[in-house]
Amino acid sequence: MTLPTALPAPRAILFDLDGTLADTAPDLAAAVNWLRTERGLAPTPYAVLRPTASAGARGMIGAAFGLAPGDAGYEALRLQWFDRYQDHMAVHSSLFGGVAELLLGIEQAGMAWGIVTNKPSRFTDPLIPQIGLSHAGCIVSGDTTAHAKPHPDPLLEGARRLGIDPAHCWYVGDDKRDIEAGQAAGMVTVACNWGYCGAIEPSTWGADYQLDTPADLLQTLLSVAQSARVAAAAA
Repeated sequence: MTLPTALPAPRAILFDLDGTLADTAPDLAAAVNWLRTERGLAPTPYAVLRPTASAGARGMIGAAFGLAPGDAGYEALRLQWFDRYQDHMAVHSSLFGGVAELLLGIEQAGMAWGIVTNKPSRFTDPLIPQIGLSHAGCIVSGDTTAHAKPHPDPLLEGARRLGIDPAHCWYVGDDKRDIEAGQAAGMVTVACNWGYCGAIEPSTWGADYQLDTPADLLQTLLSVAQSARVAAAAA
């Protein structure tokens, strides 16, 4: 793809959690398939559930039961799913390959990083230390602000907590609403192809970058930062 030029130097990187930093789909899927098993139903194939993982309960229950918010029975399933997932959220979840190296490289380059997720704090607070992300500079959950993504408020709160102007923040996610939120917050946006991405092709999201691996992201960050330093020195 053609890379944008003359972007602001990255000073902070904010990340979505599920499908961006962490592969949490196995435990999300296991929780909804437990609901099916309890009802005498066969498990929904993991290949069907995985692409919906970034949408949380809405995605999982939609894929496993064909129900959407407002449908009869949806709310009871959502509450049961929450309880089951809370008790089994870190059985198989782990960081994506290359993410630990990405975060280390960001820190070594003098940039801050944090997490902005739509996952409720009842899940993020216990999960994040169990998967090795306690050193995040900030953690903004889905219920931290009055609005969730794609509203920009959670991203702006993350920038505020890091003390970085949103114009110098990048937001990285694997869902179209991540890119919409980043754009609304005035941040550089990155669609990560290593995540779940759902049914909508990431190339249509309008992100500033679409990258295949965490290593690609680190290389891009360092390259843009270096270009900004050269441009500043020449000014």
